[in-house]
Amino acid sequence: MLPPVLGAVLTAAVTPFDAEGAVDDAAYRALVRYLLANGSDGIVVAGTTGEASTLTDDERISLFRSTAEECAGIGTVVAGTGSNDTTHSVHLTDVAKGIGVDAVLVVTPYYNRPPAEGIRRHVAAIAEVGVPVVLYNIPGRTGINMPPDLIAELARIPGVATLKQANPDLAEARQVADETDLAIYAGNDDMLLPILEMGGAGVISVASHLVGDRMQQMVAAVNAGDVEGARAIDASLAPLWSGLFETTNPILIKAALDMLGVIPGDVLRLPLVEATAGERHVLRSLLVSQGLLPA
Repeated sequence: MLPPVLGAVLTAAVTPFDAEGAVDDAAYRALVRYLLANGSDGIVVAGTTGEASTLTDDERISLFRSTAEECAGIGTVVAGTGSNDTTHSVHLTDVAKGIGVDAVLVVTPYYNRPPAEGIRRHVAAIAEVGVPVVLYNIPGRTGINMPPDLIAELARIPGVATLKQANPDLAEARQVADETDLAIYAGNDDMLLPILEMGGAGVISVASHLVGDRMQQMVAAVNAGDVEGARAIDASLAPLWSGLFETTNPILIKAALDMLGVIPGDVLRLPLVEATAGERHVLRSLLVSQGLLPA
């Protein structure tokens, strides 16, 4: 199985909910269309930012279908099918394959704290379904870091072609780049430039909900050898890289999209809660400073 061509800027889309907390499919579809028109090469659906941990299987699968329909012929689709239950993850991956997604996002199994052999078997079982696998290393959420030697071992599993590296240790990312042929995506927005500089593929992003076009300009600058130009863009966006994560993601990105009128509200599912008035005030100032809202 060849590595999937997913694009450089992939947005980990939020999941809009209505006032009663149900998935708002119309708002989600409108969001996907907006993202594809504003710098996103593809959509990651039902990931961390999409509040996958509180979605039912039926909701996830419906979102997979909606994303595939809206992205058809326009952008790529990466479906979040990973969990800490291998059988469950295989089932979701099989359904996603039938829908026709381009790849699946497989998070390191959380809570169980499996040893390396357990992670290897988990990934191998999912890869056997026959959809390209994007490994998702996010130790801050899962409690487990996949070190470079384990990632290199996983990269030898047929169908494992890509890594979303949300471990901010750039030395580990460089080791993976040196030892594997994986397409490496920055898993944190502030890692995009260094990942590009080491030959990485791009980013699976939160901030691209707001500045996807500017992130594409950074990618284009690096590809053209204009490192200084890319660094200038990165510096201009640095307040956004940090400001959107002053509290747990996706609280602030949902509030920002609500302020911009991109989604019709910032409802989250418990145990997450909406941004406070103080957080919204600081966020509004950030959006104004970035030229995203009028002063």
